[in-house]
Amino acid sequence: MKQAVVVGAGFGGIAAALRMRAKGYDVTLLDKQGQLGGRARTFEKEGYLFDAGPTVVTAPFLFDELFTLFDKSREDYIKFVPVEPWYRFEYPDGDHFNYGGTVEDTLAEIERIAPEDKDGYLRLLTASKDIFDVGFTELADKPFHEFSSMLSQIPNLMRLKSYKSVWQLICDHLKNDKIRQAFSIQPLLVGGNPFDTTCIYNLIHFLEREWGIHFALGGTGAIVQGLEVLMREQGIRIELNQDVTEFVYQNKQVTAVKCANGSEFSCDMLVSNMDPSYLYKKVIPKNKQALSAKIKTATAKHSMGLFVLYFGTDNTYPDVAHHTIWLGKRYRELLDDIFDKKVLADDFSLYVHRPTATDASFAPKGCDSFYVLAPVPNLQGGQDWDEIGEQYAQRILDALDKTMLPGVKEHVTVQFHKAPNDFETDYHSMHGSGFSIAPSLTQSAWFRYHNKAEGLNNVILTGAGTHPGAGMPGVLCSAKVIEHLVEPITEKVPSTTPELSLSHGIR
Repeated sequence: MKQAVVVGAGFGGIAAALRMRAKGYDVTLLDKQGQLGGRARTFEKEGYLFDAGPTVVTAPFLFDELFTLFDKSREDYIKFVPVEPWYRFEYPDGDHFNYGGTVEDTLAEIERIAPEDKDGYLRLLTASKDIFDVGFTELADKPFHEFSSMLSQIPNLMRLKSYKSVWQLICDHLKNDKIRQAFSIQPLLVGGNPFDTTCIYNLIHFLEREWGIHFALGGTGAIVQGLEVLMREQGIRIELNQDVTEFVYQNKQVTAVKCANGSEFSCDMLVSNMDPSYLYKKVIPKNKQALSAKIKTATAKHSMGLFVLYFGTDNTYPDVAHHTIWLGKRYRELLDDIFDKKVLADDFSLYVHRPTATDASFAPKGCDSFYVLAPVPNLQGGQDWDEIGEQYAQRILDALDKTMLPGVKEHVTVQFHKAPNDFETDYHSMHGSGFSIAPSLTQSAWFRYHNKAEGLNNVILTGAGTHPGAGMPGVLCSAKVIEHLVEPITEKVPSTTPELSLSHGIR
């Protein structure tokens, strides 16, 4: 059988490994960490469970597809449950906005805050569907390595006004600042500034509306565990603690990968789920790269960094929603500090994840588990997170203590954090960015890193920095591009069934 090596075991790499196996390849999946999942790995401390990264499931059917490849049912491996509300927005004046449910539910919430925006919201929903029908349904899993593919989309891009930012599109339809903020934050979920991210990414709004927001019982780690069982059933080899540092070449072919520990793995096809900026800057030599890759790497604008505070409490906050967007007093000015000036401001906006609202197994009985994410400058801002990390964590706890989590500082029993320097170390993320390169118009489709490697014939790229972009749906679709780039070797892949369970800790 032909050998495929997949480097990087985030969701993009896992999905790619399964799709290459379904094509008939003998697949080996490598990762530098001691745990599968990449940014979707988990942490356990003193009886508390924490998802490390992604927490919002907006397109469960993309996971279903991976199991269907092998005539399996996702429900036998992973259980998704709907979350209500999808998000709760907490404003600095004490007001809130519950987003989710039916269109009528959303209109009722808008009526309470800004009745003049009800008709505008319906128009926005129509615009989002038009963008979704092209940007997601038609193009999310299509390769863009040929410029002619980009040229053919110019009429659609002009019709959808892709030259506008998400914020401009929102302002075309909505008037109230609170409602505008609530419906413009989606680019932040994939590493973009709403004020300069192309409005094509407003398709996320319709994606949420079409399938709702879900959560996997057991968290994102349970998704990884279910996929691991499937991979092992299909005979995919998983090699952890393998930090790939270089490739072996024969002309424009990669014939093997080498790891820092001296391990070497041969391949006929290579799929890289590494951050492409890191891949082209640190792994692939310049003489093996096309000019387009060199230009992108030299000029790439990267997403913001992330500061993620994890903590457990010895009490519960039953009135706190599963997903909360805690908005600070500044909006555009704060984002300008983070993305453009790259300064760490005194204020912040936060995403607060309380999984125990849906799944009590994340904490001991009578306790809560929290994950709080603050967008911050990436490492190009020069912040020393080893020095300021604990202080920043305390500022976040102080703010939450005074607002949505009263008294929380007295109840924290477990606490730790991850900052941009950890993203750089743990995931080889260039500049410690949270989502690889930013989703601007000039870094989308053909202008983004290609799924078909630029300069090499048998290398495919998946993950946040490639087309179509970051977020769980994006990276899963980046692996789906394999369906257009790789011819099948065999009609049917034989399955094996090792003795594995779905209990936590099967790694």
